[in-house]
Amino acid sequence: MGRSLNCPQCRHEQVLRARPLSASERVAAIFLLSPFSCQHCSCRFLASRIGLDRPRHPIDRREHLRIPVRLYLSFSGGKVRGEGTVLDLSMGGCIIRSETQVRVDDIFYLEIATGSHEQPLEVAAMVRSVSPRGIAFKFLRAAQENKRLLAFIQAQTADHLQKSTALAVPVKS
Repeated sequence: MGRSLNCPQCRHEQVLRARPLSASERVAAIFLLSPFSCQHCSCRFLASRIGLDRPRHPIDRREHLRIPVRLYLSFSGGKVRGEGTVLDLSMGGCIIRSETQVRVDDIFYLEIATGSHEQPLEVAAMVRSVSPRGIAFKFLRAAQENKRLLAFIQAQTADHLQKSTALAVPVKS
C-alpha cells in the first residue's frame, strides 16, 4: 500500500496529479517531483511521487476533478437563450447537453438548479468546445470566488469520492 498525499495548504486528501506548466516544474520532474492540484482549495504544489498510490494519482490533463451530476440549467448570452442538463461539474467548468446552437468562445450567463428549494447557482462561462458529448463551458471566475458554487462542488466532490471509495472496498466472504 502506497502513501497518501495531503494538500499543504488545507490538509485535504483530494489532490490530483497535474501536468507541469512551467520550466521549473519540468526541471523538478528530473528529481521525481510532480505538480499536484488540490480539489478543495485549488492550491498547486510540488511533491515527491515516490511511493504514492498509483491509481489515485494518475496524470490528468484537467486541473479539477469532474463530478457526474444531472442538474437542470438555463443559459443566456447576447440573443441566444437555451436550456439543458449539466452532465458533469468541476471547479473550473461543466459539460452540458442542450439542443441550443452555440459557438466556441461565446460567453453565457448560466443558472444551474441544485434543488427545488434553493436559488439557482449563477455563473458566467465561456464555451470551450462543442462535441457530440455536449457543450463544454469554462467558468470565467474561479469557483472559489462564488461561495455557493464552491460549497456545492465541495459537497458533491466529497459524496463522489465517498461513493467511489465504497465501491473499491473488497468484500470479505
